[in-house]
Amino acid sequence: VQLQASGGGLVQAGDSLRVSCVASGLTFSYGIMGWFRQAPGKEREFVARITWDSGITDYADSVKGRFTISRDKAKNTMYLQMDSLKPEDTAVYYCASGLTWASHPRTYDYWGQGTLVTVSS
Repeated sequence: VQLQASGGGLVQAGDSLRVSCVASGLTFSYGIMGWFRQAPGKEREFVARITWDSGITDYADSVKGRFTISRDKAKNTMYLQMDSLKPEDTAVYYCASGLTWASHPRTYDYWGQGTLVTVSS
Protein backbone atom coordinates (compact mmCIF):
# COMPACT_ATOMS: atom_id res chain seq x y z
CA VAL A 1 0.00 0.00 0.00
CA GLN A 2 1.29 3.42 -0.93
CA LEU A 3 -0.18 6.64 0.44
CA GLN A 4 0.41 10.08 -1.03
CA ALA A 5 -0.70 13.11 0.97
CA SER A 6 -1.11 16.55 -0.55
CA GLY A 7 -2.91 19.85 -0.14
CA GLY A 8 -1.06 21.49 2.69
CA GLY A 9 -0.19 25.15 2.68
CA LEU A 10 -0.09 28.46 4.52
CA VAL A 11 -3.43 29.87 5.66
CA GLN A 12 -4.64 32.40 8.20
CA ALA A 13 -6.49 31.63 11.39
CA GLY A 14 -10.16 31.04 10.68
CA ASP A 15 -9.53 29.85 7.13
CA SER A 16 -10.32 26.43 5.69
CA LEU A 17 -8.11 23.91 3.95
CA ARG A 18 -8.59 20.41 2.58
CA VAL A 19 -5.81 17.85 2.50
CA SER A 20 -6.01 14.66 0.46
CA CYS A 21 -4.49 11.22 0.57
CA VAL A 22 -4.44 8.97 -2.47
CA ALA A 23 -4.05 5.27 -1.74
CA SER A 24 -2.75 2.63 -4.11
CA GLY A 25 -2.14 -1.05 -3.67
CA LEU A 26 -4.26 -3.84 -2.21
CA THR A 27 -7.66 -2.39 -1.30
CA PHE A 28 -8.36 -4.84 1.51
CA SER A 29 -5.37 -3.42 3.33
CA TYR A 30 -6.98 -0.03 3.69
CA GLY A 31 -9.33 -1.19 6.49
CA ILE A 32 -8.98 1.86 8.69
CA MET A 33 -7.65 5.13 7.33
CA GLY A 34 -6.48 7.89 9.58
CA TRP A 35 -5.00 11.36 9.76
CA PHE A 36 -2.29 12.22 12.23
CA ARG A 37 -0.26 15.35 12.76
CA GLN A 38 3.08 16.25 14.24
CA ALA A 39 4.07 19.72 15.31
CA PRO A 40 7.74 20.68 15.82
CA GLY A 41 9.07 19.22 19.04
CA LYS A 42 5.93 17.25 19.71
CA GLU A 43 4.88 13.66 19.31
CA ARG A 44 2.70 12.51 16.44
CA GLU A 45 -0.94 12.72 17.48
CA PHE A 46 -4.20 11.29 16.26
CA VAL A 47 -6.54 13.64 14.39
CA ALA A 48 -9.28 11.55 12.79
CA ARG A 49 -10.03 8.07 11.43
CA ILE A 50 -12.54 6.44 9.12
CA THR A 51 -13.47 2.90 8.17
CA TRP A 52 -12.88 2.48 4.46
CA ASP A 53 -15.91 0.31 3.77
CA SER A 54 -18.66 1.84 5.92
CA GLY A 55 -17.40 5.37 6.50
CA ILE A 56 -17.63 5.36 10.28
CA THR A 57 -15.65 8.27 11.68
CA ASP A 58 -13.98 9.37 14.88
CA TYR A 59 -12.15 12.55 15.85
CA ALA A 60 -9.75 13.85 18.43
CA ASP A 61 -11.45 16.23 20.85
CA SER A 62 -9.20 19.08 19.70
CA VAL A 63 -10.63 19.01 16.16
CA LYS A 64 -14.17 17.76 16.75
CA GLY A 65 -16.68 20.09 15.12
CA ARG A 66 -14.02 21.78 12.95
CA PHE A 67 -12.51 18.94 10.91
CA THR A 68 -14.31 16.41 8.72
CA ILE A 69 -12.78 13.18 7.46
CA SER A 70 -14.21 11.49 4.39
CA ARG A 71 -13.27 9.10 1.63
CA ASP A 72 -14.10 8.57 -2.02
CA LYS A 73 -13.86 4.87 -2.67
CA ALA A 74 -14.03 5.31 -6.45
CA LYS A 75 -10.98 7.56 -6.35
CA ASN A 76 -9.16 5.65 -3.59
CA THR A 77 -8.80 9.00 -1.87
CA MET A 78 -9.29 10.15 1.71
CA TYR A 79 -9.83 13.78 2.65
CA LEU A 80 -9.55 15.95 5.71
CA GLN A 81 -11.60 19.12 5.50
CA MET A 82 -10.27 21.57 8.06
CA ASP A 83 -12.40 24.58 8.96
CA SER A 84 -11.92 27.35 11.51
CA LEU A 85 -8.21 26.64 11.56
CA LYS A 86 -6.17 27.79 14.53
CA PRO A 87 -2.43 28.46 14.87
CA GLU A 88 -2.19 25.39 17.10
CA ASP A 89 -3.30 23.27 14.12
CA THR A 90 0.07 23.98 12.51
CA ALA A 91 1.80 20.66 11.88
CA VAL A 92 2.83 18.13 9.28
CA TYR A 93 -0.26 16.08 8.52
CA TYR A 94 0.20 12.38 7.77
CA CYS A 95 -2.27 9.88 6.39
CA ALA A 96 -2.06 6.27 7.46
CA SER A 97 -3.71 2.93 6.89
CA GLY A 98 -4.18 -0.05 9.15
CA LEU A 99 -6.51 -2.88 10.11
CA THR A 100 -7.27 -1.98 13.73
CA TRP A 101 -9.88 0.53 14.88
CA ALA A 102 -7.52 2.44 17.12
CA SER A 103 -5.99 5.88 17.45
CA HIS A 104 -2.41 5.10 18.41
CA PRO A 105 0.09 5.57 15.58
CA ARG A 106 1.70 2.19 16.23
CA THR A 107 -1.50 0.44 15.14
CA TYR A 108 -1.17 1.79 11.59
CA ASP A 109 0.97 -0.11 9.10
CA TYR A 110 1.32 2.25 6.16
CA TRP A 111 2.11 5.95 6.14
CA GLY A 112 2.16 8.76 3.63
CA GLN A 113 5.00 11.25 3.46
CA GLY A 114 3.16 14.12 5.16
CA THR A 115 1.99 17.53 4.05
CA LEU A 116 2.72 20.74 5.96
CA VAL A 117 -0.14 22.90 7.18
CA THR A 118 0.81 26.28 8.61
CA VAL A 119 -1.81 28.51 10.23
CA SER A 120 -0.76 32.08 10.90
CA SER A 121 -2.41 34.23 13.56
